[in-house]
Amino acid sequence: MSLETVWDHFMELLKNNPAITSVTKKKFTHLPFLYVQTTTSHVELENTLKSAAMTVMKGKRLTLEMAYVRKMEDIYIYRLRFLVPSEKMFCCGNGCMDCIRFKT
Repeated sequence: MSLETVWDHFMELLKNNPAITSVTKKKFTHLPFLYVQTTTSHVELENTLKSAAMTVMKGKRLTLEMAYVRKMEDIYIYRLRFLVPSEKMFCCGNGCMDCIRFKT
């Protein structure tokens, strides 16, 4: 299972949703941010995002971390990550054998 595959499926679900005008994913400091343009309310959009995330996470050992950042006109910005359990997300500098630096 690749996180890129999960992200691709998640983005397709959002792009095919009639309530969402446009959605883009941008990375800043290796954190993914979603820019979602919609005419629906903030609560409805969060429910849509959570529903799409649950669909792509079904049958996988993933968790969702979602945080509302801000709103610019009709574009909502969220920091959204799919987290893999028991997998290091950063290098701690201790020279571990399973260090994330050694993964391809």
